[in-house]
Amino acid sequence: MSKNKGKVAIVTGATGGIGFEVAKRLGTDGYTVILNGIDDNAGAKRVAELSKEGITAEYIGFDVTKEELVTENIVKIGEKYGRIDVLVNNAGGLGGRSRFEEMTTEFYRFVMALNLDSVFFASRAAIPYLKKGEHPSIINYTSNAGWTAGGPGAGIYGTSKAGVHAITRALAKDLAEYGIRVNAVSPGTIDTPFHAQIKSTKPEVFASWANNIMLGRLGQPEDVAGVISFLASKDASFITAETIQIGGGQALGI
Repeated sequence: MSKNKGKVAIVTGATGGIGFEVAKRLGTDGYTVILNGIDDNAGAKRVAELSKEGITAEYIGFDVTKEELVTENIVKIGEKYGRIDVLVNNAGGLGGRSRFEEMTTEFYRFVMALNLDSVFFASRAAIPYLKKGEHPSIINYTSNAGWTAGGPGAGIYGTSKAGVHAITRALAKDLAEYGIRVNAVSPGTIDTPFHAQIKSTKPEVFASWANNIMLGRLGQPEDVAGVISFLASKDASFITAETIQIGGGQALGI
């Protein structure tokens, strides 16, 4: 743990699901972890959980789609700690489903803001402090939908995630001269509260999803956290502009 002592990691959307497991893993790795979210009660509980495990953590609530709030809070973190070593742009989501013919401009803008604007806002604000970090890196989340354009009604989600794939590579090009690496992960079907509704209402459908995964099981949040831990580490110091699929071979189909 001591090898990362004094290093600072920010994880957006970290009050539950994959984001919390990522924060926990980075905390276990020795980082001071800043959890972001929009549910302040959940944030306080999560920080208490981490503190019990000896992890130094704090929660800062802000909406990643709001430019001014993102900038203000990331700058506040950078100034407080004097550096940022890892930024994990975990916040994002489907936002709902809509076919293009019926899609409102508001829905379009919301999904793009949640998945793509958030990466831009947070990364831009963090860059001056990442320059002061050790082996600094940004880690984004794309999706298979970025290649397949998403399922029914998820076309704009797929479009936003294709944007994340591109901005990951663009940021990597832009920041290489400062030694800041930028990579992405592309999780497959991960067993999180994101799927809670279908798990409780149609358990047979939920169970069948594993049949489309080469390794025969759904992913766990820890599977993603382990890869992010690696990408943030010195062991990955020669990896940038890459996207790692974490889907048990799901992207290849069976």
